[in-house]
Amino acid sequence: MLYWLLYQRLFVHFSPFRIFRYVTFRTAFASLTALFMGLIIGPAIIQRLREFQIGQYIREEGPKAHQKKAGTPTMGGVLIVVAIIVPTLLWADLSNIYIWLAIFSTVAFAAIGFADDYLKVKNKRNLGLTARMKLLLQFLAAAVVGLVLVTLTATKQYSTHLMVPFFRTVRPDLVIESLRHYPHLWFLAFTPFVLFVMLVVVGSSNAVNLTDGLDGLAIGCTVIATGALTMLTYVSGHAVFSEYLELQKMPQVAELTVFCGAMVGSSIGFLWYNAHPAEIFMGDVGSLALGGAIGTVAVIIKQELLLPFVGGIFVIEALSVILQVGSYKLRKKRIFKMAPIHHHFELAGWSESKIIIRFWILALIFALFALTTLKLR
Repeated sequence: MLYWLLYQRLFVHFSPFRIFRYVTFRTAFASLTALFMGLIIGPAIIQRLREFQIGQYIREEGPKAHQKKAGTPTMGGVLIVVAIIVPTLLWADLSNIYIWLAIFSTVAFAAIGFADDYLKVKNKRNLGLTARMKLLLQFLAAAVVGLVLVTLTATKQYSTHLMVPFFRTVRPDLVIESLRHYPHLWFLAFTPFVLFVMLVVVGSSNAVNLTDGLDGLAIGCTVIATGALTMLTYVSGHAVFSEYLELQKMPQVAELTVFCGAMVGSSIGFLWYNAHPAEIFMGDVGSLALGGAIGTVAVIIKQELLLPFVGGIFVIEALSVILQVGSYKLRKKRIFKMAPIHHHFELAGWSESKIIIRFWILALIFALFALTTLKLR
């Protein structure tokens, strides 16, 4: 909105407003707007959640130290989502389809998380939507993202080719080529691509959700991951950098840098109140929204295969749960004391603060490595 007003309308009358044409400038403003929104409205939201008695219910089988956190206001992800969407609407070019796709994904996954959190509060227990229902809704939201991207391939605004880290010339196409030229089967040709998008976005959403178990852990890792994603988005949409790094030329995705900047600012603002000891928890409304947004941006900028490095901690947390469940079902034995893996270290005697900071350090290492892969090809 401000981009439209200050640059597209008032620039002709006041030339200094031309600075708003630059995506880097608007990204900085979006990040700062999101940060200050989080800091300013955070106390009001915390107070309102307390008044509504929307507190966190702690599962009994977890670490006993967590029982003292019962009653801490949850559903704070509403703050995160608002602080992402509003600055994006203010500073991004709203004629860009990718901006609206990222907003849709964020809001859709936030709505799923909100329903889950609401049922937990209503039922006064740590159980909301059933796992089957939650996954079904997530896959439906991710399918919409995939289908929109399929329509963009017709106008050459998007490519179904994958970019493989470390390999410059390996770019497999997720399309069944034999079906592409049959009018009545044309859409089926894109089935592998849509399924892949669903897997990436839903996997990213749930990985962030599983990481959200300690004060500041998930949101701190999100700050780092979205920071790396902001840089990846910028170079992917920059004509000179994308050519130099031999990335797919997608000038329109540059506008997503503004959205990513808003995610960074929003996450830092929320971390102010979520740092140990947390005054508020993000709940599923925040973790699912952040994960869905991260996965969607990665798909749009063609860095899906780099996402496991960008969000390395999220992947480790998700894998720990998969391995734990698989081992118990197959061998009736557990690999970890408890999953996700951050609880394993808690039960091993590590303090909560030590786990959080060390995981942040690992997240930073993963993110830096992800950025270096742009030239290691």
